Amino acid sequence: MKPSTALLCLCLFAAPALAQDPRPPATPVRADKIVLVGDSTTAVQGGWGPSFCARHVTSFLSCVNLARGGRSSYSYRAEGSWEIALAEMRTDGYDDVWVLVQFGHNDQPGKPGRSTDLEREFPANLRGYVDEIRAAGAHPVLVTPLIRRQFEGGRLVDDLAPWAEAVRAIAADMDVPLLDLHARSTAAVQALGPVQAMRFAQVPPSAALVAAAQGGTTIDEPAGAAPAAAPASATPPLAQTKLSFDYTHLGDDGADFFAAIVVDELSRVVPALRGRLIP
Repeated sequence: MKPSTALLCLCLFAAPALAQDPRPPATPVRADKIVLVGDSTTAVQGGWGPSFCARHVTSFLSCVNLARGGRSSYSYRAEGSWEIALAEMRTDGYDDVWVLVQFGHNDQPGKPGRSTDLEREFPANLRGYVDEIRAAGAHPVLVTPLIRRQFEGGRLVDDLAPWAEAVRAIAADMDVPLLDLHARSTAAVQALGPVQAMRFAQVPPSAALVAAAQGGTTIDEPAGAAPAAAPASATPPLAQTKLSFDYTHLGDDGADFFAAIVVDELSRVVPALRGRLIP
């Protein structure tokens, strides 16, 4: 017998043995997904979302942050971002998809091309999101807007209260889980006070801002003064947003602080996710 013929025969006899695998079949992966929709206070730069996705979900819970800075409940849909979010909800392979929706900051008056009417348009927009999330086979969670950290006379200036209340009303009416970030962040920031709450910003405040806060009232940078900014060593690459101090957006400390609140509230209002969230 030629060597090549013998080798062929050996392979044919060995094939059945190689095809047998004594290991039991693998258990199918059961994974869920969270999609974040909202404005800069949730987004990858300036929001709690990055810390939430990086630190508070297990490997069986995918976390996709589709929040975008400067968007309102109107402009997020108008520009096409909502279509991207809907496509993410419909992706195969996940048992359950949960969509957290947080708007309000840019729905307020004075935001050209973004502001919405609080009595009619804002509620209608949120209701539309809820209906379309459900139609896509996903589960909506409405999130009240994160508080701004502005103080007057030692008390928070809560200019987002009406928008938070509108979200609460819609959640109750449509039987949607409510993550009341506004209530939790208001209590936390008020307890910290104007000076301590400054550490949540993207960069440290100037001496003038700290001096004002020590008196109980926060102020914007005085006219003519250079705005607080990141040190030269932290200058972002070309085409990235430059970091600065304000009372709305979050740096690393702020993102970590409020993401911990979000995961605590989410585990409470959506018990099905508790086993896949990390406190």
